Amino acid sequence: MSAPISVNYEAIFLHAPVGMCVSEHRVIHACNNALAAMFGYSPEQLTGQSFRVLYPTIDEFERTGARIVPIMSAKGVYSDERIMKRSNQELFWCHVSGRALIHNDPHAAGIWTFEDLSAKRPVTAELTPREREIAALLVEGKTSKLIARQIGLSPRTVEMHRAKLMRKFDAATSSELVHRLVGVTV
Repeated sequence: MSAPISVNYEAIFLHAPVGMCVSEHRVIHACNNALAAMFGYSPEQLTGQSFRVLYPTIDEFERTGARIVPIMSAKGVYSDERIMKRSNQELFWCHVSGRALIHNDPHAAGIWTFEDLSAKRPVTAELTPREREIAALLVEGKTSKLIARQIGLSPRTVEMHRAKLMRKFDAATSSELVHRLVGVTV
């Protein structure tokens, strides 16, 4: 019989192969090496920073924060794929998952994981913040009506943004657009 293994949770957190952080009111309280490297910072540079530094624009930071609240309030967890920003201003697709640590206040405290999707899904077109938001929701399989309801636009406005995305990605159909957004060649 072998001796019990001593588990060092701090070392596990720091050296996990996926980006991780603990947040308080959307401020990074602690992060691991993988998260810092993914975004081009040191852990010390990110600790104490608002998640805002990881977003392409303030508007995207605000809208994502607002979108998370009802979902985390209902489920306690949240997950999506969105375009994020590295310290060198490079944009990249990222899978983000989080869990609220205080059920009735989703932003009060949470634990988050980040996975860089850029190797399989490069950002290949210049997109506006609204186009990035709509692209992320299209990738989730949402219809224009659902997207419109979720982000407070008319379905017609969402259709106009979808049409612009189709032109930018040279996609003939909505299905082809989604394939191009996720990096699948058709």
